[in-house]
Parts: sequence; C-alpha cells; structure tokens
Amino acid sequence: MNFQLDLIEDKIEFFEANNLKTLQKKIESQVDENRAILLGVHSVSHQMHVNENGQTYFTAVVHFKKK
Repeated sequence: MNFQLDLIEDKIEFFEANNLKTLQKKIESQVDENRAILLGVHSVSHQMHVNENGQTYFTAVVHFKKK
C-alpha cells in the first residue's frame, strides 16, 4: 500500500458579512484552523459595499501561504 501526503502551499479563502465584527471573527477562526496545517496569512484584501437601502456589506479575501 502506497501512502503519500501532499502539503498545501497556497490557499485563498473568501469571506462575507454584514458587519466588520462578524467578518473579523470569521477570518480569525479560519486563521487558527489554517495555522494547524502550517499556513500563515500572506495578504488580506477587503471591500465594503453600501446597497440602495443603505445597508453595508463587507467582503475579504485572505491568501494563506506555507510558513
């Protein structure tokens, strides 16, 4: 039986929320999970959108890389 492990070197994840606090919690949770598989944050990009009703919408893209 052949057993082979491939390590993840890069991973990009997308997040969305209606407020910044929720977005931050989602990202922090995923950072902790990815730290367990030896991935660290390489870069973060975020945007905010306000719809016609005045509601805000936040998105973020986080690029994780092998440490």
